[in-house]
Amino acid sequence: MSLFQLRQSALLLITAFIWGCSFVAQSVGMDSVGPFTFTSGRMALGVIVLLPLIFWRRSRLPAPEAARRRSPEYKKNLLVGGGLCGLCLFGGESLQQFGLVFGTEVGKAGFITALYIVLVPLLGLFVGRRTTPLIWAGVATAVVGLWYLCIPPEGFTISAGDFFIFLCALVFSLHILVISFFVTKVDAVELSVTQFAVGSVTATIAMMLFEHPTWEGVLAAAIPILWAGVMSNGIAYTLQIVGQRGMNETVASLILSLESVVSVLAGWALLNEILNGRELFGCALMAVAVVLAQLPMPSKKTAKKAKKTAGAVAEAEGS
Repeated sequence: MSLFQLRQSALLLITAFIWGCSFVAQSVGMDSVGPFTFTSGRMALGVIVLLPLIFWRRSRLPAPEAARRRSPEYKKNLLVGGGLCGLCLFGGESLQQFGLVFGTEVGKAGFITALYIVLVPLLGLFVGRRTTPLIWAGVATAVVGLWYLCIPPEGFTISAGDFFIFLCALVFSLHILVISFFVTKVDAVELSVTQFAVGSVTATIAMMLFEHPTWEGVLAAAIPILWAGVMSNGIAYTLQIVGQRGMNETVASLILSLESVVSVLAGWALLNEILNGRELFGCALMAVAVVLAQLPMPSKKTAKKAKKTAGAVAEAEGS
């Protein structure tokens, strides 16, 4: 693994860590406000956190890069990419909130949400993106690991909220693919703040149409909204965009799915929750999956050479 890939993987791992600690905040926030209100607040905070950074970075740009960012093509890519990412993010976060409201347990929500590790390569096939056998093996291993990590021994039962969580996983898969396409065309931080602006406006409209938030409710949910807005949106989603640059999107999704591992380990370390052998086995499988997916595939030239060498050895032994 190159130093570049190592750095990108580390950024995505930090993202997964922050997301893993955010499930509790989302669940607690639902006690006081509706899903659209929560999503609107957290995305607006994401914009507030990133705007000063945007202005500071713009002020330090060399003249050629500053001119490129003023070009119509750059602005178009930023608006289209940020708009699509913002709609995906709004849809994914809102559907996840609805799933928690309709009774899906946090552990099961983590499992179903992380199924984007399967959906990303499947959707990628429709746009001509190929996935190596090692990565598919990593995906399969991760799914088994997630099952042992998130699903209790008595089995998987379907609740009304599970359907919303599955739709959330589908939308987050599209979000990962859209980021992979646009992150090479525009600045990662500017793409991030644009998606939050679009998502916040969309969520605010939905909030005004379908919910009746009160100041008392918003104040009661202030700490969960602050955590989700500053840490999960402002920092983690931005690190996701930066970290996905130059990374295979399926490998990126596998690293991001470690949020499920982090959520279980955080509960064990901070909340004194019991971590049993089944969950430890699931954690181990998830770690193996991420490593497996990043192993280099032998090139065709190397494979032919190895086959030729093996044939020569067999012939020599036969003689």
